[in-house]
Amino acid sequence: MRRPGRDDAPDRLYTLTGGRSRSGPDSPFDLVTLVVAESDATPGMQSEHAAILRLAQAPTAVVEVAAELGLPVSITKILLSDLLATGRVSARHPRNSVLPDPDILEQVLVGLRNL
Repeated sequence: MRRPGRDDAPDRLYTLTGGRSRSGPDSPFDLVTLVVAESDATPGMQSEHAAILRLAQAPTAVVEVAAELGLPVSITKILLSDLLATGRVSARHPRNSVLPDPDILEQVLVGLRNL
């Protein structure tokens, strides 16, 4: 079974991020941060950036973006930081949102590990 990000050539991931390995200490992104596109993709834009903008037309969690792109979360955070710096996305933490039941989250985690 192919595992996203783990089987990718390291040079591809290096190229996607311009050699960066972290999104920065002041990055607002964690797994549940909601990302919303503030603009549409433009011609000539990096394909992953364009894909993020299409995915984030509605509020989308960072972990969902990473899963849809098939990239590690760390790489996705770097790409999101690029878009945030240019004002193409906004980010907010769902602190005031109703959180799912921890038992359900545990069951999902167990199910994912069993895949």
